Amino acid sequence: MKDEEIIICRCEDITLKEIKDAIHKGYKDIESLRKYLQLGTGPCQGKTCIPLTEKILAQELKKRIDEIAMPTTRPPETPVPFGIFNKVKE
Repeated sequence: MKDEEIIICRCEDITLKEIKDAIHKGYKDIESLRKYLQLGTGPCQGKTCIPLTEKILAQELKKRIDEIAMPTTRPPETPVPFGIFNKVKE
């Protein structure tokens, strides 16, 4: 299969070719690829494509997997107390 036929991010329809092209343009970490390509921003939040992209980055940059920085996780802006879900309005 050609790189443009291999889908890495199914939610956002991002191909292997698009990821490799972005890496060669200078996007050399997952966080910058997320922002540039919207990689991992779909409903699955990168459960499949982020690990695949980590391997692609390691291969293209000739690094070990453990040298590839994972994206920053961000908690919700305002914490919601769990007890709020128990209250029922009548």
